[in-house]
Amino acid sequence: MPILFLLVIGAAAGFLATRVMRVEMSTLATVMVGVAGALIGGMVIRLLLAATGAVAGLVGAILGAMIVIWIVQKLRS
Repeated sequence: MPILFLLVIGAAAGFLATRVMRVEMSTLATVMVGVAGALIGGMVIRLLLAATGAVAGLVGAILGAMIVIWIVQKLRS
């Protein structure tokens, strides 16, 4: 169940992050970026704010996905 939750949160975070940053990606890439962002952002938010729960996880996932998109854009250019 936690893996399914991570995929759902990751997909939502990837979708929102790509829209905020105005980036076009395939569905698979969007989910992968979102999951990576969920992992990175979730850890950062929990460490910085010591907060848990779905809302903190979603915010962290979006921020993490945006960081991953930024890194990918820098590596491509």
